[in-house]
Amino acid sequence: MAARLRRPRLALQAPSGLARLGPALAAGALWLAAGLSAGYWVLQAWGRSPATPLAALAVSPPQTDVAAVARALGAAPQVQALAAPLPLASRFRLLGVVSRPGQRGAALIAIDGQPPKPYTVGAALEGGLVLQSVERHSVRLGPEKTGPASVELTLPSPPG
Repeated sequence: MAARLRRPRLALQAPSGLARLGPALAAGALWLAAGLSAGYWVLQAWGRSPATPLAALAVSPPQTDVAAVARALGAAPQVQALAAPLPLASRFRLLGVVSRPGQRGAALIAIDGQPPKPYTVGAALEGGLVLQSVERHSVRLGPEKTGPASVELTLPSPPG
């Protein structure tokens, strides 16, 4: 008899434990990601405060040049007397000094109400003045480093 060739039979087997665990782990990971995402957005919405407007900057009204308006409206120009220039010493304010005997010193000087700047002996200031010398409570300013001083500034006395 002719030998019959047997075909191998494929047997359907039940999946092993590890094979069943794969889809369950994937589903769990997806549910975890969805839950974390939803929690993040809930916390974002819950933690926000209502929008608060920023404080508006105070806007000063525009400065009006009265003389220019008067000229534009046909007024005759008025001759104004020139104002006397401010004394030179009133432009400067001494706020501090650093001085040691035998060494160059430095002074903290405010000019025309601007923030103060440090100047060392020999430094040029506005108005063509040079810091000539620094002493314990005063400084001297003049047109040249050596020569007579035209302005002497003193520190204000401490309160109290």
